[in-house]
Amino acid sequence: MDFLGSSNGNLGVVKALSIMNAKNHLSSPDDMVQLLREIQFLRITIRKVQKQCMDLWRPHIKRKDFLSSASNLSAYLGLRRQDLRHMQNRLANLGLSSLGRSEAHVLASLDAIIHILTTISGKSHSAEKLVRASACMERAEVIHKRQTNRLFGPQPSRRWVRIMVTFPSEAASDYQFVRELVLRGMDCARINCAHDSLHEWRRMIEYVHQAEQETGKSCKILMDLAGPKLRTGPVTPGPAIIHLKPKRNLQGNLAMAASVILDGSGKPGRPAERDGLGRRIPARLAVNAEWQEALRHGDIIRFKDAQNRPRELSILNRISRDEVLAKCDEGAYLRPGIELKRNNPSHDGPVHTLVGEIAAQPQPIILHQGYALQLTHSPIPGEPPKMDEDGNTLVPAHISCIQPEVFNYLKPGHRVWIDDGRIGAVVEALNDDGALLRITQARPEGAKLLPEKGLNFPDSELNFPALTEKDLRDLDFVAAHADMVGYSFVQSADDMEQLIAELASRGSEKIGIVAKIETSKGLHNLPEIIIRGAGCRPFGVMIARGDLAVEIGYTRMAEIQEEILWLCEAAHVPVVWATQVLEGLVKQNFPSRAEITDAAMAERAECVMLNKGPFVLNAIEVLDNVVEKMQAHQKKKTSQLRALHW
Repeated sequence: MDFLGSSNGNLGVVKALSIMNAKNHLSSPDDMVQLLREIQFLRITIRKVQKQCMDLWRPHIKRKDFLSSASNLSAYLGLRRQDLRHMQNRLANLGLSSLGRSEAHVLASLDAIIHILTTISGKSHSAEKLVRASACMERAEVIHKRQTNRLFGPQPSRRWVRIMVTFPSEAASDYQFVRELVLRGMDCARINCAHDSLHEWRRMIEYVHQAEQETGKSCKILMDLAGPKLRTGPVTPGPAIIHLKPKRNLQGNLAMAASVILDGSGKPGRPAERDGLGRRIPARLAVNAEWQEALRHGDIIRFKDAQNRPRELSILNRISRDEVLAKCDEGAYLRPGIELKRNNPSHDGPVHTLVGEIAAQPQPIILHQGYALQLTHSPIPGEPPKMDEDGNTLVPAHISCIQPEVFNYLKPGHRVWIDDGRIGAVVEALNDDGALLRITQARPEGAKLLPEKGLNFPDSELNFPALTEKDLRDLDFVAAHADMVGYSFVQSADDMEQLIAELASRGSEKIGIVAKIETSKGLHNLPEIIIRGAGCRPFGVMIARGDLAVEIGYTRMAEIQEEILWLCEAAHVPVVWATQVLEGLVKQNFPSRAEITDAAMAERAECVMLNKGPFVLNAIEVLDNVVEKMQAHQKKKTSQLRALHW
C-alpha cells in the first residue's frame, strides 16, 4: 500500500531502499531516477519502431482483431533491438519486473515499471495507469487463448497444450488405431501429403470424424503440403534375395523361428519388414499357385539355399486362398530359381516349384569420412564407389538430386547435409555431371545413403517456388477436407500471400495455416510471415526442428527455438513444437532422460507434435502426463509457484 500511498510514505520507501542499496549494492535513489529516465527513453524508442512497422504492416492486416497483436509484435521487435541486460539487473535488484516476461504485453509492462519507479521516487503518479497496464496484460492472455482455440479448437479438459500425431499409412486401414489415438489424447491428426494418396487421406479423415462422434472428443485435421523438399534420387537395386533370420539366445539355441509366407497370388516376394505401426510383417516368397494350394499343415518343404546349404520350411497354417504361413528354424538365403520340394506327394498338385520374382531392394551406398560423392543432375541410379584391391577409390559413389535446378545455386565450399544431417559434406568442385562432394561427417562404421533422403544446402541461397505443382493439386483436396494446412518451407511474406490466394480461389476462407519454419530465410522473415498469415485467418507457427537444425546448425537450435517462441507469444500466435519429441519412446518404447526434459520444455508451446512410430500410443499417454504436470510449474516463461511437499 505504501507504493501507492502518500508522499511521506513514498519517502519512507526511498529511505528503506537506500539502506538496502548500501548493503546489496543496489542503485541509489538518484540512480533510480536515472533508471526511470532510461525506461522512458526506451519506451519512446520502441514507439518509433512500432509506428514504422505498423505503417508497413497495416495494409496487409485484414482481421481487425489482430491489429492489437500486430502492434504488440512491433513493440517487441523494438524492445529486442536493444541490449537490455544491464537494465534488467538493476530492475531485478529493485524487486521489479526485469522485462523478461513482457513478450505478450510490451508497452503495458513498461508502463507498470514506469509507474512504480515514479511512485517510489517520490513523484505524484496516477494509479489508473497501473490499473490499465494490468488490464492490458490480462487482455493479452485472453487474446492468445482465443487465437489458439480458433486454430486448434477447444482446449482439452486437463491441459492447455494440444497433442498432434503424424499418421502412418496404416491409419487409412485401421480404424481401431485411429480411435485409440483420439481416446488417449490426440487433439490434432497430421496427414503428410508427401505420402499416400487421396484415397488414403479420405479414409484417414473419415476415421477421425467417426472417432470424434464415438468418443465425444474433438480432433482437428492438419494436412501438411510436401513443399519443395530436396531429396536424393534412386539407387541401383541390390541383389534380389531374401534372408530368413531366426532369433537365437545367448547359448545359440533357437528362440524364435523365422516366418515366411508362401504366396501364390503372382505378387513378387519381399524381405521381412515392419509396418508404420511397428507390426512385424514376415518375408514373402512368390511360388506357383497350384503348388501352393496343395500345401497342408505339417508339410515339410526342402530346398538348398543360395549358399547350397540344405534347409527346411515347416507349414504352419493357411492364411488365405493364396497364402500359407511357414517357419524356418535355420538361417537361409533364397533367390529366384531355387527349387522347393514338398515332402508329401500324396496331395494333389505338383511336388516341385521354383522361387519366383523377388522385389529388388535399394542397395545402400556406404560413405565414410573423406570419401567423394558425385551429386548428379541426371536421374541415373546411384551406385557405391568402385575400389581397387588396396581400398583406393577408382570411381566415386554417385547419386542424383531430384531437383536439378539446385546446381545453379551451388558454389565450391558450400556445405551439404544429407538425411536430416546424418551425413555432412562440402562442395569440392562443380563439373559437367553436377557437384563433387567430399564427405566431412559420417559414423565411424560408415553412413548408409538411400533414395529419397533429404538434402539441405545451408550456404546456398536457393530460390524455388514455395508451392510445387503437386502442392497445388493437393490443395484442391486439402481446402475441401482439412481444418489446417501445413505450409512447408515457407520463406517470405510473398510465399504467404501465394498460399492465401490459392486457398481463396478454392473458396476456403476459414481454413487455418501453420507456417513451418525450417530454413534460415524463413526464420529471418518470420515477423512478416506472421503478419500476412495471422492478419487474415487462423494461424500458427511450427518449429520444424529437423530441417531447421540442419540449416542453422545444431548448436544454435536451442536459442533459436526460444526466439521463435518469444516472437510468436508477442504476436499472440500459437506454436507447434515438432520433430523427434519422445522419439526413443515412439520408435523403441523407451525414452531417454533428455527426451523427457525436452517434452517438459515443449509445454511452453500450444501444441506438441509426435512422429509416427510403433509405440506412439504409449507416447501420447506419457506426453499427456508430462505436460499436465509441467503446467502446474510453468506457464510460458513464468514459473508457477504451486506448493511443494518435501
